[in-house]
Amino acid sequence: MPRPRRHRRHHLGTVGAAKAVPTRAGGRSGTDVAERVRTIIDDVRTRGDAAVREYSARFDGWEPERFRLSPEQVAELVASLPAQVVDDIARPFRHPGAVRRPSNGHICSVTMTVLMNAGPWLAVPPHGYGGIENVVAALVPELRRRGVRVVLAGVGSSELPVDELVSVYPDGQFAQLQRPFNRVMGVAAAHLHRVVCEVRSRDDITLVHDHQEAFGLTVLAAMGADAPPVLHTLHWDLAKHPELYGNVDGGGRLFVNGVSFNQLTTAPPALRALSVGHVHLATPLAVRADRRPAPPKAGHLVTLGRITPCKGQHIAARVAHRIGRDLVLAGPVGPHHTPDQLAAVGPDDPNPDVRYWREHVEPLVDGRRVRWLGTVVAGARDELVASAAAALLPIEWEEPGGTAVVESLALGTPVVGFRRGCLPELVEHGRTGLLVEPGDEEALAAAVGEAARHDPDEGRRDAARRFTPARMAERYLRLYQRVLAAARNGGTHRLSRAGSTG
Repeated sequence: MPRPRRHRRHHLGTVGAAKAVPTRAGGRSGTDVAERVRTIIDDVRTRGDAAVREYSARFDGWEPERFRLSPEQVAELVASLPAQVVDDIARPFRHPGAVRRPSNGHICSVTMTVLMNAGPWLAVPPHGYGGIENVVAALVPELRRRGVRVVLAGVGSSELPVDELVSVYPDGQFAQLQRPFNRVMGVAAAHLHRVVCEVRSRDDITLVHDHQEAFGLTVLAAMGADAPPVLHTLHWDLAKHPELYGNVDGGGRLFVNGVSFNQLTTAPPALRALSVGHVHLATPLAVRADRRPAPPKAGHLVTLGRITPCKGQHIAARVAHRIGRDLVLAGPVGPHHTPDQLAAVGPDDPNPDVRYWREHVEPLVDGRRVRWLGTVVAGARDELVASAAAALLPIEWEEPGGTAVVESLALGTPVVGFRRGCLPELVEHGRTGLLVEPGDEEALAAAVGEAARHDPDEGRRDAARRFTPARMAERYLRLYQRVLAAARNGGTHRLSRAGSTG
């Protein structure tokens, strides 16, 4: 969280106080000097502005009536600043609730207002599957707990407590997502149009935190100086839009972050130049995960996530049959969340996930060795994962975030998967799971048996330390400050891995 802003004379008063304390030559030891300085600093922290005024008057000769600059001096300083810097500074103060007064009576901080764009696809929190929406649902409460005002741009059925909700659609449009482009193109455009109108119609938005792929990146970047600083979180495969990601221009206002370090290594140079770091995903399940009792293991394997080729459910099913272990698949097939919904779809459904299911996964789902439950949520999901011997994740792409990974660890279930994407960053091989070379199904099968001997408490301890929403929020607050500073400096910044990991 940003440090409270104090009067600039705070520092001058402290320095002046230090200079006025007698030195060793005057009969006082260095220890006494240090103690005196600490006393003054503690006094300033306790009494705030009143102490600053007293010390400044005593040591620097600044009387309270001389603390403020004259109107002429203020005008001269403002005239020397670029117009965009002036606007960035003034923007938070124009909103009536921007300056908040804490319990000690001193104005000590400016509340940041963040427009959180979750997109038009699912409610926040989602009622079933929802990767990005779950991230937003975990992040927003922690930001608000730290004094950040949040304006959520989502769909009307979102139930997440926020300061304001902006929406076009009453409910999520996920079912439209994989339809032909000429049928779905207007959905993302309508939502972004509403976001842009909102940003332009108000001046209290400190920063936009955008999660809408492609459209959010391009539209908000194109706004230039008309938009507040923007942090666009990359949740996707960065190789799939080379013309976009290879030529993106943030205009000194828009910056990006990854959800893993590995993801950013796959970004083309133009996109990587806009990166301010990465933040690993989080889950509320990680909160106090190390203090929950371990449930008994039932012996089955689980593969959690949307049924889609890159998740490798067909590989998981093959491995289960090969080693004679029960496997439960949990997740939607396209827009279909239950077996009954999927059964009602005709054989000619053009949805690519439905085709993948029918051609590669369904032939291996026999209802005994391999079962598909559809979307499983809340307590049923947690029980399914926590009682599993291992979470089997044979991903076939450079997985950027790994929600299923952090949830499995938080529930005390070791992860077995291919060593690619974000998995090596999230799973400590040999302690919280086992990773094998991509495509090596024989090694994957052997690892399943070995993983059953892992201590489930190791994963829970790791999750409680690394993957809580509070930790994610602190990381994002640091990135917000980097974005604001970079925008003030005309886009000049330096990518650094340190201090921005999840």
